[in-house]
Amino acid sequence: MQNFSIAAVVQQGRLGYEALLLAASLRRSDPGFSGRLLLLEPQPGPFWPETDPRLPEGPLRARLLELGAEILPFENRVFGAAYPHGNKIEALAALPPGPFLFLDSDTLITGPLSQTGFDFTRPSASMRREGTWPQPELYGPGYTAIWKALYDRFGLDFAASLDPSWPDEYWQHYLYFNAGWFFGADAPAFGRVYLEYAASIYHDPPPELICQELLPWLDQITLPLVISAFGGGRPGPALAGLDGATSCHYRSLPLLYARESDAVVALLEEIALEKANRRLLRDWPQARQMIYLKRGVKARALFDRVALPKREKIIRNTLRRSGLWLR
Repeated sequence: MQNFSIAAVVQQGRLGYEALLLAASLRRSDPGFSGRLLLLEPQPGPFWPETDPRLPEGPLRARLLELGAEILPFENRVFGAAYPHGNKIEALAALPPGPFLFLDSDTLITGPLSQTGFDFTRPSASMRREGTWPQPELYGPGYTAIWKALYDRFGLDFAASLDPSWPDEYWQHYLYFNAGWFFGADAPAFGRVYLEYAASIYHDPPPELICQELLPWLDQITLPLVISAFGGGRPGPALAGLDGATSCHYRSLPLLYARESDAVVALLEEIALEKANRRLLRDWPQARQMIYLKRGVKARALFDRVALPKREKIIRNTLRRSGLWLR
């Protein structure tokens, strides 16, 4: 069994409650996990001009510590309130050296994560994604020109990143991940490259990106470049349990009820009914509405899990029309 740290970002609001579900599901589903659960907390400063992003002292913070989480501070030096997704990039600097698995806070551990066959020398990330970026213009640069410009910017092997089982100018031909989970051999080293690349793209995008939106996709634009820089690539069969039997990146509770398995819903509700968790989660509107007031049952009834819409946007819009979309 490998020893590694699990990391996620925590801060005031929704992410605190999601971190509670993450920590409780880890203890429930993988009691043999011997690594550290490290919750990374942005600190107030010039990049958070109107709010204190820290998780307040109180029962929620105490419950996270009771579940074995450690809360580590980090400073924003590039992003912050203008691009909160950038927290996952800057937070890696606060992690101890060594193997790490980063998870978005809106993740449940559903099985023995510690038995997953990670090869930390070959980093990878989640393939549970859609073709959200880039969106080539009709007469502008295509997928190849856009992605090659980024690989060339950092001296990376573009050809090695391509999947020949998909045709040129189709989005899956190119290395593209969901940043909901990713891992590597050394968190601070990975974080240094991630921040360097992301800041370069953000402040000085190549000309081929002139028509492309960088936000909110910057973390996912940069991630394949970083993974390529460390000799990684697409996840192999040993990682099939991630986004499967061992973890679930649910994104939001309405989406969880709409599309995840009966086992995931049962785990969520089992955790949420524990007295120590229930008294906290009832203060979170998503949990109060979807779990305790049973609106998740209504959301679940709208969809056939065997034949879900291919695009998440369609699921969200269906929930929205039924008054069941909460964020």
